[in-house]
Amino acid sequence: MERNAPIQHKGKKLDYTAEANFENEEQAREFYKIAKKRLLHPYDWYRIANLPGAKFVITDHEGRDLIRKMREGDLLRIDIPGPGNSTGDGFDWVQIEEISEHIEEPTVESCSVTVRPAANPREKDNTEVAHFFKNIATSTFLVKREKTRLKAEYHGRNELVNLEVDKLSDKLRNALVGLLAKLGLSTPQWKSLIEGFVDTKSKTE
Repeated sequence: MERNAPIQHKGKKLDYTAEANFENEEQAREFYKIAKKRLLHPYDWYRIANLPGAKFVITDHEGRDLIRKMREGDLLRIDIPGPGNSTGDGFDWVQIEEISEHIEEPTVESCSVTVRPAANPREKDNTEVAHFFKNIATSTFLVKREKTRLKAEYHGRNELVNLEVDKLSDKLRNALVGLLAKLGLSTPQWKSLIEGFVDTKSKTE
């Protein structure tokens, strides 16, 4: 499903896939609704991943919490384990750039979300990206049903460490977090999250 992710130009790229198979299309269609709901409600991602990792909160353009499914233009406030980003008030921030749905009834239906590093919405006069990656980077999450098969995918593209920050502490922190990501320490969480989207035994819906 490469076409669901932005084009890779430079930096690191990541791809993870998980799937579940069902006895018939009716079962697959019903579970697709659950997987789609899991995808669009990131405040549940911490539980879905079932691993100690990042926590996600949807906010508006003022940085105020929103308890609903995500929409294009919303932001996600990310609390990752370890030192925080002072530019982001201790958090990393991304904007929900695109939510795309595709339907080819009755055999295919999909929903994807692409996010991109963004500035801290609480600091209106500061346009500096509050994330350990530059804003050329994107993360795309996808759930898709093809007949009786359900797939979940993650595509990270153009992952370049963000050292274009004013504060030395943030530069050092971003370099450290970016290095750990490059070494694969973020892999278990993304892998577990993607598997969680299609986990038929999970009670998170």
